[in-house]
Amino acid sequence: MVEDLETAFALANDYAPEHLCLLLAQPWDWIAAVKHAGGIFVGEHSPEVLGDYTAGPSHVMLTGRTARFFSPVNVADFVKIISVVGLNAHGLRATGPAAARIAEAEGLTAHAAAIERRIERLTPE
Repeated sequence: MVEDLETAFALANDYAPEHLCLLLAQPWDWIAAVKHAGGIFVGEHSPEVLGDYTAGPSHVMLTGRTARFFSPVNVADFVKIISVVGLNAHGLRATGPAAARIAEAEGLTAHAAAIERRIERLTPE
C-alpha cells in the first residue's frame, strides 16, 4: 500500500504491468499518468477479463516489465515496413560527416570510409 495516487502510479509505471485496472472514483482522470502498461482497464465496469475475450485488444500482452518499451500485439505488428533513403549531394554533404564520425566511434571503419569517399567525389558547391 502507498500513501497517495501519485506514488501508486510511479510504482505501477516502474513495474510496467501486463494489466492495470484503474478502480478509482474518477479513473479517466488518471489515464495520462500511465506511462507503461500492456493494457489499462478503466473503472469497475471494465474488468481485465473483457480485454482477454471480448473487448477488442489482443490477449497477447506484455510480461516481465516489457511494457516499458513494447506495446501489446496489434495490427501494426503485421504491417511490413521498408525504409527508403534517397539523399542528393547536398544531403550527403550535410549528414555524411556525422555518419562517418559515428561509424568511426563504433569501430566500423569501412562504413566511415564509404561515406568519406563519396563526399570526396562530390563536385564542389
